[in-house]
Amino acid sequence: MAGAERTAPKFRRVVTGHGADGKPTVWIDSEATNHKFPNDKITSTLMWSTDASPTRIFGNEDEGAHILGSAPPANGSRFTMMEFQPGNEATLHQTDTVDYVICISGEIDMFLDSSRFVTLRAGDVLIQRGTLHAWANRSDKPCRLAVVLLDALPKREGSISGLVSAR
Repeated sequence: MAGAERTAPKFRRVVTGHGADGKPTVWIDSEATNHKFPNDKITSTLMWSTDASPTRIFGNEDEGAHILGSAPPANGSRFTMMEFQPGNEATLHQTDTVDYVICISGEIDMFLDSSRFVTLRAGDVLIQRGTLHAWANRSDKPCRLAVVLLDALPKREGSISGLVSAR
């Protein structure tokens, strides 16, 4: 089935803000709709992004509507909900980011190379620090991950020879 024909996962997104009187309010309360389908077994739903650190907390731009690549904007962040179907193809990649990955449901193997991996299960947290990695769902159920990528300083020249950042 082609990516455009797939049904996107449902994630409720609640975003708070400030009313004209300065009091807190719920600004957005709806299903997240900014989905990407990197292949027929993976879905990425952008929940929010920032383009600076520290970032702004006032304003009325929906930063979950941006179109982004794999990495966050320079000096910013990218928060996605990812869903991996069983049998996805594991592709090694890396970004100049610190990633906070929380396994919400299911289980997934995070490979560091072709043979070394760690299995994450619901409730597990991974802090990924710019290393080469790949995701493989070798179970029989979908896996959902909450993933926050923070822009980070590039790796030192020559620290990982022959590899190209995904950025």
